[in-house]
Amino acid sequence: MKHAAPFIGLALFSAVLIALSGCDDDIKIVDKEIVVENTQLKIVEVPTPIIVKVPEGAAPDIQLGTRPYFLINDMQQSPLKEQLASCSEGPFYRTDFSIGHRGAPMQYPEHTKESYIAAARMGAGIVECDVTFTNDKELVCRHSQCDLHTTTNILAIPELAAKCNVPFTPADPVNDIAASAKCCTSDISLAEFLTLEGKMDGANSKATTVAQYLQGTPSWRTDLYSAHGTLLTHKQSIELFKELGVKMTPELKAPQVSMPFNGFTQMQYAQKMLDEYTQLNVEPSRVYPQSFNLEDVKYWINTNPEFADRSVYLDGRDSNAGFDPNNADTWQPSMAELVNQGVKIIAPPIWMLLSINSDQKIVPSKYAVNAKAAGLNIITWSLERSGPLENGGGYYYQSITDVINNDGDMMNVVDVLAQDVGVIGIFSDWPATVSYYASCKKMPASI
Repeated sequence: MKHAAPFIGLALFSAVLIALSGCDDDIKIVDKEIVVENTQLKIVEVPTPIIVKVPEGAAPDIQLGTRPYFLINDMQQSPLKEQLASCSEGPFYRTDFSIGHRGAPMQYPEHTKESYIAAARMGAGIVECDVTFTNDKELVCRHSQCDLHTTTNILAIPELAAKCNVPFTPADPVNDIAASAKCCTSDISLAEFLTLEGKMDGANSKATTVAQYLQGTPSWRTDLYSAHGTLLTHKQSIELFKELGVKMTPELKAPQVSMPFNGFTQMQYAQKMLDEYTQLNVEPSRVYPQSFNLEDVKYWINTNPEFADRSVYLDGRDSNAGFDPNNADTWQPSMAELVNQGVKIIAPPIWMLLSINSDQKIVPSKYAVNAKAAGLNIITWSLERSGPLENGGGYYYQSITDVINNDGDMMNVVDVLAQDVGVIGIFSDWPATVSYYASCKKMPASI
């Protein structure tokens, strides 16, 4: 190539002059040989950055805050810690792997407008409205039909407190009797429900007054953002989620009243929840209906085929006596039977998916292995709902408590769930933690 360069250079120069001569008759052509010496071809390798393509409009204003960094810093030294730390500058984006469990209730009152907005801003691609109904059979967002006494200010409003299923009873320390109350959405109308304000879930069992009873927030949460939590109907949550650009996962809550309720049957209840998405022009592909009641899930699969592929069976069978996630004989129905019934997504608590091997490493449980082998997709719940993990993590980590001793272990759990179990999503009370992990691992952005 070096010997050909002078000829190529001269020929190219002459060609240019000839071309120009057709444009201006005053140009005088002068032949001059130009010699280029020692021409060399040098290849320079330029590192190519890995780019995560985030669809336009898919992840506006994602703000993860400082908590993910705190958790990573708390991890024991490992390649995973190094990798996560290397992602400190992002890019961070919205992902369906991150699911807002009741919004972001670690710091915001659950199932309130404020909690939902916080979850979306922390990168949750899917946000949950637990669905129940009022006494005029209207659907609203509450984790339980009968939790108004711990999640709202209903007891502080005398005319509504008087309608509670069980009125407030103060504690009797002499006889060791705890304070109690029970207020249900089915005790009041939709109009009355919308006058309530959400608060952090909790109650003071030692209270002798209503004011004391309402001050029961766990010490590791906060009341800083709970002054005026805005409650929502199911339809209002749908409109908000559309505005936020997130997908939706409504959970049909088990009624705590006898069904039919004033003529409202379980099937009508299950159908009404889906109908409200259709009425508000939501694509079924953006909705993940859930229920702990397998009959609800089978009803959706068999009567609403447009929602069938994303209907989620929430597996709460660990409450059954003798249940063991490492003994398939204790799971009824089996994974294969669930698939034959049309179930495509199963959602157990975190602990059911994990076990500890002989090297004291966290590994998938037999439950997890069998679910994947049967062709089921898996979602799990709920990260960051146990408080500090220094004492093993409680309910959500009970199968691996022997290897959990600090908050940083939470990221190790997320990694095993994502890489070894292969879950498609994790519910979290603080979605930023899962969003950080998913962004660092370059999981698909939410569309």
